[in-house]
Amino acid sequence: MTATRLPIPSVDEQQAILLTGVADLNTQADLTARLKHSHETQTPLLIKAGFDPTAPDLHLGHTVLMEKMRQFQALGHQIQFLVGDYTARIGDPTGRNQLRPPLTPEQITANAATYTEQCFKVLDRERTQIVWNSKWLEALGFADVITLASRYNLARMLERRDFKTRFEENRQIALHELLYPLVQGYDSVVLRSDVELGGHDQIFNLNVGRQLMEAYGQKPQVVMTVPLLVGVDGVDKMSKSKNNHVGITHAPRDMFGLVMSISDETMRTWYPLLLGRTLAENEHPRDAKINLASQLVQRFHSAEAAASVETWWRAGRPTDTAETHEVASGPLFKIVSQLGAAASGGEARRKIEQGGVSLNGERVSDPVFEVKAGNYELKVGKKWSAQITVK
Repeated sequence: MTATRLPIPSVDEQQAILLTGVADLNTQADLTARLKHSHETQTPLLIKAGFDPTAPDLHLGHTVLMEKMRQFQALGHQIQFLVGDYTARIGDPTGRNQLRPPLTPEQITANAATYTEQCFKVLDRERTQIVWNSKWLEALGFADVITLASRYNLARMLERRDFKTRFEENRQIALHELLYPLVQGYDSVVLRSDVELGGHDQIFNLNVGRQLMEAYGQKPQVVMTVPLLVGVDGVDKMSKSKNNHVGITHAPRDMFGLVMSISDETMRTWYPLLLGRTLAENEHPRDAKINLASQLVQRFHSAEAAASVETWWRAGRPTDTAETHEVASGPLFKIVSQLGAAASGGEARRKIEQGGVSLNGERVSDPVFEVKAGNYELKVGKKWSAQITVK
């Protein structure tokens, strides 16, 4: 289906929207020039954003970037949603202090299938072009890879923080990892992107794309990044591998409970990134957190689901014993908090230490007891119980 072309607003109107919440921009002058030409010719810009399907589901951290993509769409531009099915075979070394284990082709294909459907919970389907980088990367011969590698400097590559740290600490850097930024940059050469979007941790990779486009005789893309969303642990960026994520397909009660489990400090960082506003000075943290959780459930499920789960929460989270909850393996206190059986991680710890929590009838008093994969009956206190499947 061909998307209906939207009138492209003035440069000033666009920049007022697009520059809100941006972490990095390279360069302002280039963006202004591209937007000006786009407006004058009423030609949409090509906006690239890549997602390696390293896990089966999208989470709230992904949606921070996708909201910026949606803004470009609303202003009349075309999104290139790049599925990094080929780059996922290499493994992005960004933020890694050790070698990332490779995924099988079957895992990548299965993960990509969910990405390309879940993304439309945020993006406009008609103004999104799904592209797979295996289409052109599989066709590269060894001579092509040598030519690509000749377009970038090794010393500059080793300036990258991930590589520099590992080099200084005498930890392994596999040669194929050095290819990842080059391959990601080559995607931009093939797609001739006007703007590439990414998380703040991707700034190095995105700028490699800018430099490679210039090396191939193209006008370099504008690089724009957004801040990273910290996970529910309040420490690391949201990631499924760190088990600190909120999936956009989490059940309403699970999503609500996870949001309610975050600290007040973390909540304050989530507000501008997920709701586009900061907390008012007189806003009570508990009410603000309920509002955040409710709005997220409404966004990814429905207004009816949000109203129902908020009522359930305020009523003390009564258990529907017929419902089975799916949760990731991890410390018991996190699972108790996630399921809404405690208002926070701290309260969950106290309930466990006080002997009020049992698994399959056996009392557990260690809050960090690691709950392995399996099926359990979880009881918290005298009134709360649920069947859970731990994966």
